[in-house]
Amino acid sequence: MTLPFIQFIDVTKSFGSNHVLKGLNLSIFKGEIMAVIGKSGTGKSVLLKHIIGLVEQDSGQILIKGESRHQLSVAASRSFHKELSYMFQDNALFDFMNIYDNVALPLVENSKFSKTHIKEKVITRIKQLGLTGTLEKFPAQLSGGMRKRVALARALVTDPKVVLFDEPTTGLDPVRKKKVHSMIQEYQEQFGFTAVIVTHDIPEIFNIAQRIAMLDDGIIKFEGSKKDILDSHSKTLNAFIRGEDV
Repeated sequence: MTLPFIQFIDVTKSFGSNHVLKGLNLSIFKGEIMAVIGKSGTGKSVLLKHIIGLVEQDSGQILIKGESRHQLSVAASRSFHKELSYMFQDNALFDFMNIYDNVALPLVENSKFSKTHIKEKVITRIKQLGLTGTLEKFPAQLSGGMRKRVALARALVTDPKVVLFDEPTTGLDPVRKKKVHSMIQEYQEQFGFTAVIVTHDIPEIFNIAQRIAMLDDGIIKFEGSKKDILDSHSKTLNAFIRGEDV
């Protein structure tokens, strides 16, 4: 059986009296697009923050390639974090920086790279994402869809093995949402990274995700493929997909 790349085992997390994760179990496999769906406020973004290491679980285990995160050596932990990239809900582009500097930022922060290396990497990603001609422009001068591509270029400039997407289509109309989904699918296939997408885009996300997990009331209520969803008799899952309260 294939070993999960990232695995949550009985993970709990509370913020004061707010019990967000209540024994969460989830397996994420290398090279897949995993979509995490669920109502607002159910802990989807908290799940992502556990992967990236911004918060620590109260109990349970998070395994990275089969090893407990707490037992990883300092070198192994640093290596895993270098493999991660994050595309924020609002793109998180800096308005005072031009597109080149926005995309280059993760490489500039790593002082080991030369200016020549950084320039080559940035220009390569800019070309691959169809952003040629935007290097000297600023985010405010670009359309919403192009800003999404800039954010993705920045997320991919470090050659990550895992990219986390937090509501990547927020604020976009249906046409642009479809373009962003297609973009994620295209570049995931091209670069082979593992994608974890937190989203409310139902059922559109089913067209690109190999597996889907539904987070509800602090636990994963469903985990499986699009076919598994269509075959499921879960009242909670089917009501959510139909936009009904349960």
